Amino acid sequence: MVDRAPLVLLPGLLCDMQLWVHQVSALADIAEPQVADLTLDETVADMARRVLAGAPDRFALGALSMGGYVAFEILRQQPERVTRLALLDTSASPDTPARAAERRGAIASLALGRFVGVTRRMLPTLIHPDHVAGPVGEAVRVMAERVGGEAFLRQQRAILSRPDSRPLLASIRVPTLVAVGAQDMLTPPDEARLIHEGIVGSKLEIIEQCGHLPPLEHPSQTSALLRAWLGDKDYQDLQEQ
Repeated sequence: MVDRAPLVLLPGLLCDMQLWVHQVSALADIAEPQVADLTLDETVADMARRVLAGAPDRFALGALSMGGYVAFEILRQQPERVTRLALLDTSASPDTPARAAERRGAIASLALGRFVGVTRRMLPTLIHPDHVAGPVGEAVRVMAERVGGEAFLRQQRAILSRPDSRPLLASIRVPTLVAVGAQDMLTPPDEARLIHEGIVGSKLEIIEQCGHLPPLEHPSQTSALLRAWLGDKDYQDLQEQ
C-alpha cells in the first residue's frame, strides 16, 4: 500500500477549494490533500497561522498566487513543517506602486457599491482567451461570487501589507516546483523565473496557452506536474545536505 503524503493546497484571491478540485481528485492515490480557507483573515501572517493550526505535523505545500504569499509566510513561521513546496503563478516581490494603487482603488470602489466579483470583462486578465467563453470562465465567475465581497476586502488588505519575500528565497531548502502560465498577465513568467533563480535546486515549468489559473485551465497538466513533484526522486531533498 502506498503511503499518501499530507498535502496542503492554498487558493488565490477570490478562489476557494474549487480551484484545486481536479488535483484533489487526481492525486488522491498518492496524497491526502486538504484545501485551506484563506477568506477569514486580514493579514498574511494570520492566514498562515490559521493554515498551520489545521495542518498535519509535516506536509507538502502547494500554493497559487495569493496562496504563494501565505506559503512564504508559513516558511517564515514554521519552515520545519514543510517537506516540499510548489509555487504556481505567484510572486516573491511586493506590489509595484501602480499595482498597489489598483488594489486600493478596488477596496474604495467596493466601499461605494456592491461587489461585482469577476466580470466577463475582467476574465481575459485572469485566464487565457481560449478559456474565457466556456466552463473555465464560468467556474471562475461563480467561485468569486461564492467567496464574496467581505472576503475580497480582507484578502486585498492582506496582500497590500505582505512583506517582501525575495530575501527568503535563498533559505528555502526543500524540493520546489515553480510553475506559471505562459500568458499570465498578473504574475508573469519573469516573476516565476526570479523565484526559480532564488531557490537552489528548484524546477521551473512554463505552461503554454495558459493564464493565471493553471489548475482550472489545464487541470491534467497541472496534476501531472504536482504528481512528479510529490514522487519524482529527481527532486533532490536539499534538507539532507
